[in-house]
Amino acid sequence: MKEANMTFPVSMGALLQADLQEDAQYRDDGLCVVGVFGKSSTMQPGPQKETILNNLADKHIFSLFDDGPEDGNIRAFYHQETRVLYLLLSSVCDSRQLLLACESLSAGAAHSDAHDVWTGLDRQHCLHLLYLFSVCHVLLLVHPNQTFDVTHDRLFRALDALRQKVLPLIRAAIKDCPVSKEWKVNCRPCPPRLLFVFQMNGSLKVSANGSESGGNPDKPKKHSPRRRLQHALEDQIYRIFRKSRVLTNQSSNCLFTVPANQAFVYVIPAADEDPVGSLLGQLRSNCALLEPDSTPVVSGPRRYQQMRRSARQPGCGGDPASVLMGGQLVDCSLKEFLWQHVELVLTKKGFDDSVGRNPQPSHFELPTYSKWVQVASKLHQVLVGDAEEEIVELASKVQGQLKVLEGFLDADTKFSENRCQKALPLAHSAYQSNLPHNYTTTVHKNQLAQALRVYSQHARGVAFQRYALQLHEDCYKFWSNGHQLCEERSLTDQHCVHKFHLLPQPGEKTDMDRNPPILNHNSRGRSTSSCNCGRKQAPREDPFDVQAANYDFYQLLEEKCCRKLERIEFPVFQPSTPDPAPAPACNQAQEPPSEAPALASVSGEAEQLKEPSTAQSHTPADTSLSLALSLGQSTDSLGPYGDGEGTETQVQKRPSLVDRQPSTVEYLPGMMHSGCPKGLLPKFSSWSLVKLGSAKSYNCHTGLEQPGFLPGSSFLLPWDLVIRSRSEEDSTGQTEPLDGGSSSWPAPNKTLVGKRGSTGGLGRSRRRDDVARIFVGFEYEDVRGRRFISCGPDKIVKVLGPGGAKDPATRVLNTDMPLYVPSPSQGRGLKSHFAQLTRLFVVVPDAPLEVTLNPQVQPGPPPCPVFHPEQTDLVLPPDGFWVLRFPYSYSTDRGPCYPPKENQPLNNHKVLRAILKATTANPPPP
Repeated sequence: MKEANMTFPVSMGALLQADLQEDAQYRDDGLCVVGVFGKSSTMQPGPQKETILNNLADKHIFSLFDDGPEDGNIRAFYHQETRVLYLLLSSVCDSRQLLLACESLSAGAAHSDAHDVWTGLDRQHCLHLLYLFSVCHVLLLVHPNQTFDVTHDRLFRALDALRQKVLPLIRAAIKDCPVSKEWKVNCRPCPPRLLFVFQMNGSLKVSANGSESGGNPDKPKKHSPRRRLQHALEDQIYRIFRKSRVLTNQSSNCLFTVPANQAFVYVIPAADEDPVGSLLGQLRSNCALLEPDSTPVVSGPRRYQQMRRSARQPGCGGDPASVLMGGQLVDCSLKEFLWQHVELVLTKKGFDDSVGRNPQPSHFELPTYSKWVQVASKLHQVLVGDAEEEIVELASKVQGQLKVLEGFLDADTKFSENRCQKALPLAHSAYQSNLPHNYTTTVHKNQLAQALRVYSQHARGVAFQRYALQLHEDCYKFWSNGHQLCEERSLTDQHCVHKFHLLPQPGEKTDMDRNPPILNHNSRGRSTSSCNCGRKQAPREDPFDVQAANYDFYQLLEEKCCRKLERIEFPVFQPSTPDPAPAPACNQAQEPPSEAPALASVSGEAEQLKEPSTAQSHTPADTSLSLALSLGQSTDSLGPYGDGEGTETQVQKRPSLVDRQPSTVEYLPGMMHSGCPKGLLPKFSSWSLVKLGSAKSYNCHTGLEQPGFLPGSSFLLPWDLVIRSRSEEDSTGQTEPLDGGSSSWPAPNKTLVGKRGSTGGLGRSRRRDDVARIFVGFEYEDVRGRRFISCGPDKIVKVLGPGGAKDPATRVLNTDMPLYVPSPSQGRGLKSHFAQLTRLFVVVPDAPLEVTLNPQVQPGPPPCPVFHPEQTDLVLPPDGFWVLRFPYSYSTDRGPCYPPKENQPLNNHKVLRAILKATTANPPPP
């Protein structure tokens, strides 16, 4: 900008960066800076701030429909001839800026987000005002009506507090500027004088002659109603500011001053015509052609004096109230009102606004334009605009001092904080009500939800979310400070009753005094279980890991009971390194249990897949499965032996070489199931297979002589298998599959073969040892140690007289047996108890039979895997009373399979059929 006069307003940043070339005759003259701020509304009649400045400069400078510069909220116009620089501040107090701010907010903005936006705008407005109060001599506060807004009192007190905070920072910014020491110390050319401009609305219109309605026209009062209103507003404003200590006796200590003997309030009278007509009238007056003035044009000081005299002429500015009436003083115009204060600045008299007994004179300096620009530029960088590198730190420190404004301007936040602070103790009480000393995460979340409900009933405002987070943190601290219950659940889905603790390391003792304490898990749940063979019962703690559930407890009882019994050991992991590592978790999709193949054993059957049910098998190897063998079948139903098929089937079923050697470096962390990778073994076996004695050690008339059985429920079920003697075989010693086909089942309504008195009695050439009897029993045991044998999925063996169980074992072998059944003797409580399948008793006779054991358990609904021992298809030696102990709990690498709840179906937890199969074998050679 190199023009001598500005023809249009510019932003403050553009003015400070421009190279304005002043005329030589004005270069050394002083400069008066007038700032204009306040509120404006397009909904109320009356001139806007832009119109007021246009009247003061006698030019159409500011447009009424301009939204302001994009690079700042302060616009400047320098009238070089009058040596006055006008600064106009636009903010959200103006209706147009408020509308733009509302449009910038998104439609879905939360209440707290919108409040943050308005708070940021208020802080920006305060910084702009502080800048005006630091660079201006005279300030005009414009208000759209004739009532003083008392919120300005709080605003000025906030500005004064902020100025005291940032004063050292401003001093550091302008310390090198070519101004006086007083200016550098006080950070302003003088204590600015604040003038108030109000606009009279339609409710306080006065008549054209200035008389009051209802008054006596013969005795007019000395002052007009508008002037009396001005005096009343001056008294009110002065009392308010003196009460709040915004104005004090010493003007140098105040944010601004007001004159003691001059008017500082001006009321613009209301226009008679409507706003549209007023705008049209201004448009016509601006477009009219004026006759050239015959007054010779003068320059220099004479021109300035001429303009001052024209400014004092009555009626200047089109004020209709500036009329001399009989006995009344003439009301001055707005330009005259302002110019009497500007003259004190331009004549270097300054403002002597201190009052009291010992008034202290305040400093005053009238700078040239170039000096003022240097100071204003530094202050603009620190308070408003982008700072240079050397004062970036000062600008950031100024931003850090804006917190002092919160106590003055943010009344909503202050009210909200007070409400939320009162609601917090109520919420804390709601959280701690009816709480046990230690509780779980679920209880904590429920109590926290209740506390938040109580909090939301009382808390209000923008601080709601912040104090809600504080409530969340307080409740969490209360819970974690000695009230947190151990979150570990036992394998029976029971919580540990201890508070949060650590588990002891191997060889470490428990310590209750440490924080957190070192303890083992305990759910205070106790049950009674039997040993591997079932001959001894003992109480047990609720287990929390698979080893304690399926291995450690039985090892303790084995020392007292089962240690000397013959057994079949399942293969386990044998490490070849001192620090073996667990195998990574497998993530293998499981098939439905009806189609899930049983994993082959490690000892040679890793690649053979067999269907659980023989009725669905089609391969020759599967024809050896026989689960539906009838009791005492007729010899006529026996089919011919296959020509060598039985021997080939046995060779395919049990190969002598393993397909893959088990790993000696990685072990299986859980139990064996259908989803485990091949070639991995666990450190211990969760299954047990022991031999109680020979086949004759079981007496079918007395049943099992073991503790805990319900009366009459300890009898095993008979399973009669038809075999051939050597002398009557038509084949050459080959094995015959007892597949349960049509030739193996008895005809309907036919008396069982082998019984005396049967209609189709035995021939004289048939021997009585054609039928071999196997005894089978599925034992269930509940948590109280009560045991019973089941003869079907929903039936318990009940033998009242001698003779043993009458129900055949075909029913339990041809169906999926449930893993859990309701206990027949429930307790007094409402909670039902379940009995779990724990053992399978098998009595193998001394006969040419080969009985194969292949247990498969699915302890949950799909996609729960199928569990099996480490070795499948075990051949039970003849003449033995064998006991297979099932795992107490089932667990994978993803976690335990919990027992069913009361409202869950039991048919999803089952032992798959095909657990036993039998084939005829060659008798030993003579």
